[in-house]
Amino acid sequence: MTANAQTSQAGSVTTVLDVKGMTCGHCEGAVSSEIGELAGVSSVEAVAATGKVTVVSAAPLDEEALRAAVDEAGYELVGKA
Repeated sequence: MTANAQTSQAGSVTTVLDVKGMTCGHCEGAVSSEIGELAGVSSVEAVAATGKVTVVSAAPLDEEALRAAVDEAGYELVGKA
């Protein structure tokens, strides 16, 4: 699993996740909603077709917190893209 977290010029961190099991817009919304509740998260974009979830946050996020949020939504965090 290779981490893909990049710090932007505005001081935010972008992390791309691989999530297994998303198949539709409802899936995207469920994952986005759960991850969006994590402290420091400013935006989440989930794409069911690719299984990729892009998270923008104020600081790097704890992988276990991300895993728990994705699990709570009913999906599996495979790793960071």
